[in-house]
Amino acid sequence: MRYNNKAGWRIIGGKKIYARSCWEANFARWLQWQKENGLIYDWEHEPKTFWFEGIKRGCVSYKPDFRVFSLVGEERTIDHYWVEVKGWMDPKSATKIKRFRKYFPEEELVVVDKKWFAHNSVKLKLIIKDWEIGNAPQKRQKQKDNFWKH
Repeated sequence: MRYNNKAGWRIIGGKKIYARSCWEANFARWLQWQKENGLIYDWEHEPKTFWFEGIKRGCVSYKPDFRVFSLVGEERTIDHYWVEVKGWMDPKSATKIKRFRKYFPEEELVVVDKKWFAHNSVKLKLIIKDWEIGNAPQKRQKQKDNFWKH
């Protein structure tokens, strides 16, 4: 487990990805752990851009963070869904997701947010190698307050 709150290149499961946050990198590690344990077939990081035909202004395309290939049913057939990792939902991101769901209704999109990380990080950092710890703003402020007390 290491501290990292920055965007950058990581190698996860032999795949070199550019993660924009430690959450995105950690979610890739979670997907790799699921793959290694037979829970999913595979995963890809940002493999496809979806274009919104007819949109002239604003958000004209969207690239989800991950495509996950799941194993479905007793026959273990392969299907896929998309995952977007979001620390906060800004208006531009909300528009992209809304348009994606409108223009591509046959595609499934799961949004993983701070609630998912709050609920799962404590357990996952114990079982997943190289889980990164980010420094939340309230933690930084607490550190500053403690610095001035000494």
